[in-house]
Amino acid sequence: MSEPPPRRKFKPGLAVLLALVLSIAILPLGLISVYQTLKVLEERRSLSETALLEQTQQAASASREVIGSAVSAAEALALTVSAFRGIDGPCDKVMRRIVEQSPNYMFAGFVDDELQLVCTSRGEERDLSGLDIIRTQLTSPDTEIQMQPLSFLGGPASVNVMVPVFDEAQFMGKVLIAVPITALNRSLTGRAPDVDLVLFQSHGEIIATEDFTDDRRAVLPQRTTLEELAERPRHTFREVNRAGMTRDFAVVAIVDGSVFALGSWAPRSRSLILPGYEEAFALYFPIIMWVTAIGVAYVGVHRLVIRHIRRLRSWMRLYAAGRADLEHARLNNAPEELEVVAEAFRAMTRRLDEQDRRREEDLQEKTVLLREVHHRVKNNLQLISSIMNMQIRAARSGEAKHLLRRVQDRVMALSAIHRYLYLARKLSMVRADKLLDEIIQQLVIVGTLDETGQQINVSTEFDPVEVDPDQSVPLSLLAAEAAMNAVKYSGVVKGDDAWINIALKKVENDELCLSVVNSRAPAGEEDAEGDPDGSGLGSRLIESFVSQLNGTLDIDDLPTRFELHVTFPRVWPDIRKNDE
Repeated sequence: MSEPPPRRKFKPGLAVLLALVLSIAILPLGLISVYQTLKVLEERRSLSETALLEQTQQAASASREVIGSAVSAAEALALTVSAFRGIDGPCDKVMRRIVEQSPNYMFAGFVDDELQLVCTSRGEERDLSGLDIIRTQLTSPDTEIQMQPLSFLGGPASVNVMVPVFDEAQFMGKVLIAVPITALNRSLTGRAPDVDLVLFQSHGEIIATEDFTDDRRAVLPQRTTLEELAERPRHTFREVNRAGMTRDFAVVAIVDGSVFALGSWAPRSRSLILPGYEEAFALYFPIIMWVTAIGVAYVGVHRLVIRHIRRLRSWMRLYAAGRADLEHARLNNAPEELEVVAEAFRAMTRRLDEQDRRREEDLQEKTVLLREVHHRVKNNLQLISSIMNMQIRAARSGEAKHLLRRVQDRVMALSAIHRYLYLARKLSMVRADKLLDEIIQQLVIVGTLDETGQQINVSTEFDPVEVDPDQSVPLSLLAAEAAMNAVKYSGVVKGDDAWINIALKKVENDELCLSVVNSRAPAGEEDAEGDPDGSGLGSRLIESFVSQLNGTLDIDDLPTRFELHVTFPRVWPDIRKNDE
């Protein structure tokens, strides 16, 4: 089988190579310009982030004071509340006075270690052991700041500051001061109009914003959680917020690493999108210069070289497709070097056309001579056949007539081959099916054996295949010899007609199979060797022809029929192999 043609490797054109060379030449200048621009952008971004950090710090100062004062008040109460424990009246009065003196407090109270609210600014006692949402914070010996809407405060959202109370290092409970969320929201309003402010705790819960609505999380960064931000108390970064806008963010700590402020605004330097004049010139100058250089180079190269090369390529393709009228083809205002190439191409086409004409004449002459050779060989073989026919008529012995007839049949088989080659349109390959059909028709005339007059039904089945002329001779002689033997030994079963089946079929691996099958009488005692005197000449000829075909011979001698099968590889001429 023929191998697939190799893939054509991609080769860049002249314009692509020129663009690559110019790009390498301009690259150092472009890198310097880009580096300087990036430095400017980096400095501006650093200034923007520093400004945002300071504004966030200042805007959150009021909130820091509110939460810090609550923590200080709770710490002061933690020092004095143990003295009032177990005494009705004074503890509630102290808590009430703390709330009345500060408009930012809505509740103050003391919760003991058994989660009992024993002292409040409202003068009530309550069991908080069933309040799961704040149990952990109330039992922890650490200061806690958490935003929780407590039910015993009436339900409003508040920031609860819880400071532990100790008596001789023993945990006694916690002082709780509640700051309403509205107070913290007011502390953020109007502080920095360009900055979106958010107060959050280290656990990731939002405490307060300027606009404490359901959309308050839209100003948070998209890919970074509040817990991650709390791990770095003071830093800046740029990221897309949850509303899909690019923002600069700044994080500052407000209270002891537990409460943080997050500020964000639109980047003050949008140089990569809407650059200023100086930045645009520094950033886009390499690109403009590269595009200009590539454009000028492409126009020049296309005008001077590429269009003429494409025209030469089209000439070559037309010539390869069979066009020979390119003598007057000319380039349009091409450089001298390309005109020389075009003239060389035209001279080459003239020489090739002359060589093709001479080769065609030689081929026609050789074809005529070869056909004449086949014609004369065919005539000579027919002459020999005629002489043998005269000898057959003059012979007195039936055995001599039979032997001469067998030799005459072999001569006629050779004559049929040369007759086919003389009339064939193509001499490089021979249609085996047509050749065999012609030979069989000569051997068996209308299905009747001329010597005995016995009627024989002859059927043929030939696939349309081509073989090499060198294979056609042994194949034809093999078919003729096998057919003559089949005609001679085709016996008749009582009540049936004698028959012969001759087939040529394609098989696997580009092989052919010639089959000759004939009927025979069960009790027949014919000589299986194929010649009357028992010399076995027919068998030896068949084996010789099979050897010439490099094939294998299979014979099945059955009671009612005789089968001969020859399988041989098909040989292709050298021209056909090269084409594949």
